[in-house]
Amino acid sequence: MPQINVTIDGRSYRMACGEGEETHLTGLAATLDGRIGEMRKSFGEIGDMRLQVMAALTIVDELAELRMRYATLETDVAALRAAAEAAERGRAEDAERAAVGIGRAAEHIGKLADALGGVSPRT
Repeated sequence: MPQINVTIDGRSYRMACGEGEETHLTGLAATLDGRIGEMRKSFGEIGDMRLQVMAALTIVDELAELRMRYATLETDVAALRAAAEAAERGRAEDAERAAVGIGRAAEHIGKLADALGGVSPRT
């Protein structure tokens, strides 16, 4: 299992990760470090642990909001799929009705043509 060193809030941490996840973990650590740095600028020196907890809570809050948005989008997509399927069923039913109507009209025209077939045109 690979191990990497990451720096968060000026401290170095040795972390283990899965094969190929080194870059991802480094990026996550950099994001957390950046968030702590932003909070330090906003709030000043309020204690390292408190800044780290505040940064973590901010990130968790964003994650919770994104999960809610994702759930809403999943619901919307399901509703749109259901509407599309209903529209497709309606389209297929309309096409079937049109085909039946055209067939009936063709039969009627054929009967009219047969009935008129015995009448000679005037010249």
